[in-house]
Amino acid sequence: MFVAAVALGLVAVLLAWPVPALLPGAAWAYRRPTLGLLVWQLVALVGGTSMIGSLVLFGAATFATDLPDAANGIWMFVTNNELPAGSSVWSLLALSGALFLTVHLLLNLLVTVIYAERDRQRHAQLISLLSEPMSDRPGTRLIDSPAPVAYCLPGALKSITVLTAGLIELLDENELRAVIEHERAHVRLRHDVVLILFTAWKASLPWLPTARNASREVALLLEMHADDTALKTADRTSLARAILVVAEGGSTPSHRKITAQHHESTPQELRARILRLA
Repeated sequence: MFVAAVALGLVAVLLAWPVPALLPGAAWAYRRPTLGLLVWQLVALVGGTSMIGSLVLFGAATFATDLPDAANGIWMFVTNNELPAGSSVWSLLALSGALFLTVHLLLNLLVTVIYAERDRQRHAQLISLLSEPMSDRPGTRLIDSPAPVAYCLPGALKSITVLTAGLIELLDENELRAVIEHERAHVRLRHDVVLILFTAWKASLPWLPTARNASREVALLLEMHADDTALKTADRTSLARAILVVAEGGSTPSHRKITAQHHESTPQELRARILRLA
């Protein structure tokens, strides 16, 4: 088991630093964002379980030679407070570390979900007060603001696509349809669930640079994924121009006020999205 613990530890280290450091900006991920998102999710899932599994095996390896004996020893300790023969302070430290990390990750995920849902409900209430439903576009609401803004507000039972009057004035019908299909793709494919998982990872391990990089890179890949879905009903030129119009609106104070809680692309991320559509 000690060898297995070391092997899992190496996997955890590889997935905590060098592998995630190579992924941002990868051309293959931008060509196929679905594959890129799958790889990022595997890196997070395998990295986390390897980290916890390594600590469990290292702690158990000091007093057992196989998993059944180790599990029985841990159970005896939990139920009867009897330390297994051969165990040491290092066994307890490793097992306690595994338990702490597991609880820490799960609690951060729970807190992130609760806060996200609370913010979503507040935002939905605000939108219901500041906007009007668009009779010709079901599930879409219009805000009377000059800033060119479009975003979605996903929900378990009801989702909303939000547009502003300023955006409608600037886009023609094809460009507007591309924007709406892009936002509805976010809702239909439940991109918010993926984003919450990586937001929780970032909140759990803020000291880990790769957790921060992963959250931002996954957000960009989700935008590209929604772009690809929108292209099923929209042409590339219309979608590219619509993206630029919405991005230029990001510099206005009114836009930042409306979309403060949403991901805003950097110039590099915007360039990467536009180049894919060229």
